[in-house]
Amino acid sequence: MVDPTDYLGPIRPYVLTGGQARPSRNTVRPETLLVANADASLPPSATRQHRSLVQLCRGMLSLAEAAAHLKIPVSVAAVMVSDLVDTGHLAVRTVGADPDTPNHELLERVLHGLRSL
Repeated sequence: MVDPTDYLGPIRPYVLTGGQARPSRNTVRPETLLVANADASLPPSATRQHRSLVQLCRGMLSLAEAAAHLKIPVSVAAVMVSDLVDTGHLAVRTVGADPDTPNHELLERVLHGLRSL
């Protein structure tokens, strides 16, 4: 038999993020890799979801994968990750080039094509 106190129903996203709507960092994307800081211990006031997120990231894991494991939207996970990075519990590793930085080779080909016109 299931103990009724074990299930509290769905938790609203704003509860998980402490009311925050956006992450404090713009660098957290779904493909961002997350790694837990082994030296930092969570305070007793940390939520179960924050603890689960840090536990999941003991090995390297992407933000999208972590959100899927926790069954929460990626946007909510991004806010939680930003908070944990700000407090030193998680570190982020970017993958590949910054999408905001133009590819030099592509720009050269475009320039060459324009000159050919």
